[in-house]
Amino acid sequence: MTLSVAHTEAIAPPARAQLALWVGAGVYALLLISGNRLLNDPDTLWQVTIGQWIIDHRAVPTVDVYSFTMRGAPWISTQWLAQVAYAAAYRLAGWTGPVVLAASAIALSFALFARMLSRHLRDSTTLLFVVAAFLLCLPHLLARPHVLAFPLLVAWMAGLIEAADRKQAPPPALAILIALWANLHGGFVFGLFFIAPAALDAVVNAEATARRGLALRWGLFAALALAASCCTPYGWNALLAAQKILSLGQALPLIVEWKATDFQSLGPFEICLLLAVGFALFHGLRLPPVRILMLLGLLHMALAQARAAELLALVGPLVIAAPLAQQLGLALAPPAGARALLASAVVLTLSAGTLASASMLDFAPNMRGTPVAAVTELKTLNLTRVLNDYDFGGYLISTGVAPFIDGRTELYGEKFFVDHNAASGLMEPDNLFRLLKDHDIEATLLRTQSAATKLLDHVDGWQKVYADDIATIHLRRAGARHSVEPAVAPDRN
Repeated sequence: MTLSVAHTEAIAPPARAQLALWVGAGVYALLLISGNRLLNDPDTLWQVTIGQWIIDHRAVPTVDVYSFTMRGAPWISTQWLAQVAYAAAYRLAGWTGPVVLAASAIALSFALFARMLSRHLRDSTTLLFVVAAFLLCLPHLLARPHVLAFPLLVAWMAGLIEAADRKQAPPPALAILIALWANLHGGFVFGLFFIAPAALDAVVNAEATARRGLALRWGLFAALALAASCCTPYGWNALLAAQKILSLGQALPLIVEWKATDFQSLGPFEICLLLAVGFALFHGLRLPPVRILMLLGLLHMALAQARAAELLALVGPLVIAAPLAQQLGLALAPPAGARALLASAVVLTLSAGTLASASMLDFAPNMRGTPVAAVTELKTLNLTRVLNDYDFGGYLISTGVAPFIDGRTELYGEKFFVDHNAASGLMEPDNLFRLLKDHDIEATLLRTQSAATKLLDHVDGWQKVYADDIATIHLRRAGARHSVEPAVAPDRN
């Protein structure tokens, strides 16, 4: 059974018209106060480094210039524009720059999200969705390229869904969003993919006589969007790069953010999911068939990969908002924009708060778990071929040390990544010695508690020259002999 979307002529109350503004202001203030949390991911370090390289060379990378294992291999950065933005912000204001930039993008995303939901739902319902979405997105709210694309994600999806609600094709101008998205983050591929179910929903619900023409218009829009997504320095190779990431096979589940959702302990995802199921059962909600498929697809992605929870959080409510409002009798007119004077006052207040925070708060990446002291020691050894822990790669790039491997997994490929993981964890001990031999490794920089580190402590030919709570350096040395626990003897030659 198909539910149509009701449109009323009621005028939105003034307070409701300002809801999106207050949501955006609240999210921004919260993120600014806890700004260092946005810098918890070490990948931010190499994102800024690459952005600075692009600015300095006035070109985008086409080959790897950082690692020693893949140097010169084809590699493109589909996140180049976000990296440039972060690098420019860092150059302007230190680490305050990336914090403010990321917080602004996230706040704008939630303001747009609240505004789009307010077209159909009451304030209380909208705020529930906003809070749930924020909790689901929270683990991935970091100063990385994907958050700069969040506003485009919300605006693009809202545009597609609104067109489907109206049984029309999206306006051609919407394609501008996908062009910008394609230069900020590889997630634009999801935006392209979503055209198909949105078009199907619009065509299925349209009058029989209008379906053919409507399908044609959606097809033309899809072609335009596909062409727009190729408006990058890499052209259509940006699409291929995204496909390369998704085809990493066994490597993806080994990366934390690509792992399946874990329900071993009660968390925000499970709580929100259970509350949503209970709400639907209590009210006996029914959705149009295509909307059900959309929602189930988003849920499957969130269960299969933890990082997709943000898609479910920000897109799922947009998918069900209009049918939900129609069934529960909540449909309202689109809210008017917030008054310019009030909006200006809020922006000025937030700007003043930002300047005050910058003078009082010390924003800096979280170096806990980062081998700062070990890398300082490593540089004194003047080595060029060091086998490093995967999580250390980003910091090595930022300090000018060529890594064995880093977070650009698509560059190294499935086999290389899986072999390295098996070697460092000793799932396949032979892999460790093969990598050391095949790549002529001079030293290792691995986590102190890793299985590979513990093994090298007792392998002849490898001498521990540095160790702390985070990282240990083993130096290849032919005369090194070990029996029980080797002494730390820094090599200053």
